[in-house]
Amino acid sequence: MMKKTTHLTKSDTIGALIDHPAFRGFGRLLLPWNDRMDLNMPLARIAGLLPYHSHVDVDTVVLALNRMIDVANSGATLFYDFYSEVDKAADPEKRQNGLFHFPGKACAPFAVIASGGGFAYVGSVHEGFPYAMKIADHGYHAFVLRYRLGNRKATEDMAAAIDFIEAHAEELDVGRQGYSLWGSSAGARVVANISANGVKAYGGKSDIRPRAVIMAYTGHAGYSENDAPTFSIVGEQDYIADPDIVRRRSQKMEGLGIPVSFRLIAGLGHGFGLGTGTKAEGWVDETVRFWERQVE
Repeated sequence: MMKKTTHLTKSDTIGALIDHPAFRGFGRLLLPWNDRMDLNMPLARIAGLLPYHSHVDVDTVVLALNRMIDVANSGATLFYDFYSEVDKAADPEKRQNGLFHFPGKACAPFAVIASGGGFAYVGSVHEGFPYAMKIADHGYHAFVLRYRLGNRKATEDMAAAIDFIEAHAEELDVGRQGYSLWGSSAGARVVANISANGVKAYGGKSDIRPRAVIMAYTGHAGYSENDAPTFSIVGEQDYIADPDIVRRRSQKMEGLGIPVSFRLIAGLGHGFGLGTGTKAEGWVDETVRFWERQVE
């Protein structure tokens, strides 16, 4: 019988997180940066690793990390290294990749989440794992992608991750149809690429298109008639993603007959994640309902 491991607290350090038994072998991939970390920094100060993000709620970060520990304690597989050793030998950057699985109900649809960070880092602790926790609470499977830095590389990783999930759907206990893609900031550009162009355009094999795409605070303006139904959310005071660009994109997509939903959150800037304690709080639950309408 597997020994249960203990939860983390805000006073635990980055080093304790990396070395936690539940995250053995991949603990560093939980963190935003590949190399920029102080092992003695307490989790209470983790917002300092997320310069492009705001409203980083440490309690939410720790809650999501502990949810992952619970997954590992249950005996389920938490982390999937979806690239082969051959792939990683050809491109050592792929050693920074992986998928974190928050299980849902048997055969339920899945979501794949690409966090933001300006393609300088991957902010999963703030807007990947917490999103996944909320999505799983609705009974859906959620996968958080740790991708390579760069728009094209990250999108290729998203395509490879979707292929992996579909190829292992029985093992993962997920439904192949009706999946959604979630992206924030730079990650939203990644999911928009897949939405418009499909998996095969980025080296993948899948013909199955997402049924819904969720884009949080990104200035991505491109769109096409092939885009999936799209939910967009942005802060009124966003200094990186111009709210007018987000609004116009939604209006133009709606003009093509694509189901859309646009949310503008008063008083918020860029990178608010779940928006805990702000006017955005609860938006992930609203978005799940948008996704559900697309698969009814």
